[in-house]
Amino acid sequence: MNGKRKVALVLSSGGARGFAHIGAIEELLEQGFEISSIAGTSMGALIGGMFAAGKLKEVAEWMFSLDRKKIFSLLDVSLSLTHVVKGDRVIHALSEIVPDRKIESLPIPYCAVAADLRQSREVVFDRGSLYAAIRSSISVPSFLKPLQTKTMTLVDGGVVNPLPLNRVQRTPGDLLVAVNVSGHNSADWDMLRRSLAQRRAHPLWKNIRNALPARIFDDNYYSLLIRTFCLMIQQNAALSLRLTPPDILVNIPMNRFGGFDYDRAEHIARAGRVKMREALRNYFSQPLLSATADN
Repeated sequence: MNGKRKVALVLSSGGARGFAHIGAIEELLEQGFEISSIAGTSMGALIGGMFAAGKLKEVAEWMFSLDRKKIFSLLDVSLSLTHVVKGDRVIHALSEIVPDRKIESLPIPYCAVAADLRQSREVVFDRGSLYAAIRSSISVPSFLKPLQTKTMTLVDGGVVNPLPLNRVQRTPGDLLVAVNVSGHNSADWDMLRRSLAQRRAHPLWKNIRNALPARIFDDNYYSLLIRTFCLMIQQNAALSLRLTPPDILVNIPMNRFGGFDYDRAEHIARAGRVKMREALRNYFSQPLLSATADN
């Protein structure tokens, strides 16, 4: 294996499951790869953007320090009928660690994917404000406030392209590596239903629910909305994989972790590291550099 082989890295959407991207990136670098370009959607856009800005280590340390109380303090809950959380506090906290900058000034090519509801189209950010791109890409419909411009209403890119394999910049001889944290599970919907039930019982989610009128979170329609969104993401990601097959795929089933498990960042990141190590080993069919075993 070439110690400095280049990687075009693609990171999927997936809420808190996206913390696995941190571990996956760390493992790639530890194994001697060079990430030469990166594309991401939603949480993948956030983690990818922090890496492209050269500040993933600092951001990861902050994320790993978050407990439930700190996470709730970052949620600027809104009584709007279109969203639950504004999202300004999270972006402000990140910008204190990594000041905003132009995407075109980043050391490696980077892009983030969002969806424009007004024109029913995919929007790819490969220039302009890094945080405008991230803020647009992470705006989960009905949960986080959409980003409004004069001509667009921008929401989570998972709606249109949760695994943007066709958007990452390629260079000759590189490896196309994808980390999909919203993979389908063979146990079908039964395990996903249990995962959703646990998610609704999560203390963080309870705090959000208690801060708003009860009728906003009627279990019937909200459960249906979440399940529909999950299925859409899975199917769109599967289509992306068929149209643009990656050289290496790290696939983490959607029910492995909850989308709101933001207080388990370090644990989820370790899982991403392990899965990336396994994928690399399988691809090269030979022992890789030794690394500290993760539990």
